Amino acid sequence: MSGNPFGGLGGRAPVRRRGHIKWLPILLFLLYLGYYFTANQEQVPITGRSQLVDMSREQEAALGVQSYQQILAEERVVGSGAEVDLVREVGRRIAQAASTEDPGFEWDFNLIDSDQANAFCLPGGKVAVYTGILPIAQNPDGLAVVMGHEIAHAIARHGAERIAHQKLVQIGSMAATYALSDMDYQTQNMVMGALGVGAQYGVLLPFSREHESEADYMGLIYAARACFDPTEAPALWQRMGEASGGQPAEFLSTHPSHETRVRQFDEWMPEALEIRKQFCE
Repeated sequence: MSGNPFGGLGGRAPVRRRGHIKWLPILLFLLYLGYYFTANQEQVPITGRSQLVDMSREQEAALGVQSYQQILAEERVVGSGAEVDLVREVGRRIAQAASTEDPGFEWDFNLIDSDQANAFCLPGGKVAVYTGILPIAQNPDGLAVVMGHEIAHAIARHGAERIAHQKLVQIGSMAATYALSDMDYQTQNMVMGALGVGAQYGVLLPFSREHESEADYMGLIYAARACFDPTEAPALWQRMGEASGGQPAEFLSTHPSHETRVRQFDEWMPEALEIRKQFCE
């Protein structure tokens, strides 16, 4: 009986073959990436930024209506009262101010009874404000900043753009998985983990922060066009910062820090005041 602890012919340990990268799926993904970017470019109104969107406006609006109806069915909608009238009047004025960029939205405004400090505008112009944000807004000008921001998200098609980015990340992940399939499991996990972190912090989070800053700017312009006081914006975000307490480091967050937002509003304020003067005096 052989004393060879490894067994096999000649007493040698089996040699573990190191895998290699399959370059074809990476090449195909890069070719697809180039085509996808070229074929699905749009421009964001007001800012002129090029964005990646592959969903039709009709599809986007249909998803917005579906989500809106589901949310309203699950939440406590306030039917009438001074706060409802305020939300609808501010919303009407902001929507009118955004009409030059509005791609045929069918506007609807509702107030939801909830302690959440929140508001949203879904594709197609479906807007809801939560009662919890009204004490932070404090006045019609503050509410106009909030609603202008949310309406800007919908007009700029940020939701559809996020879906396109996530789609690319998923396809890229599939291509990378196949490209690494000949490598050992530990190496695959290490590389895929690094790619996942890179996609999250190098692509998805920065674009989310860019969307927030873009909505801040566009919303400020809409509030100014609608003859609300744009100087309320920095004060509003200071109050939002106080209400939210601690927040993660900006590079880990989907939103800019409140300090960044206040600084940006200060930079944009001369333009907003000039627009308000043009539209309202």
